[in-house]
Amino acid sequence: MALAKVIADGIKSRPALYKMFRPMADKYMDLAGYRKIGLMYDDIVAEENDVVQQALKRLPPKLKYDRIFRQRRATQCSIAHQLLPKEEWIKAEQDIRYLRPYIEEVEREIAERRELDSLTKAK
Repeated sequence: MALAKVIADGIKSRPALYKMFRPMADKYMDLAGYRKIGLMYDDIVAEENDVVQQALKRLPPKLKYDRIFRQRRATQCSIAHQLLPKEEWIKAEQDIRYLRPYIEEVEREIAERRELDSLTKAK
C-alpha cells in the first residue's frame, strides 16, 4: 500500500507523467465497473482491516447511510445481473475518496501510539 502511494505521488508531482497516465487511469476506473452499479471507490475498500473498521466508525451518519444505501443497491444489481440506468451511474467527478481522510487519520494515530509506546527512559 505504501509503495503504491509513493508511485502515485511521484506521478502526480510530474505534470508530463500525470498527463500521460491520467487517461489510462480513467479508462481503468471505467472498465472496473463499480460505478455502473452505483458504487464509489471507497465503497469497495476491504472492511476486514482494523484501520478501515475504525475509520468507518468515525464517518458522519449521512456518509454511513449513503455508503450502506449504495452497497445495498449494488447488491441488488448484482443479484439481478443488471446495471443501473446510465443516468444513475456514478460519474468520475462524483467518485470522491470520502473514507481516505479517516483512514489516514487512524493510521497517523496508530503510528503515533507505536512511537510513544517504544519510547525509553534516558539514563
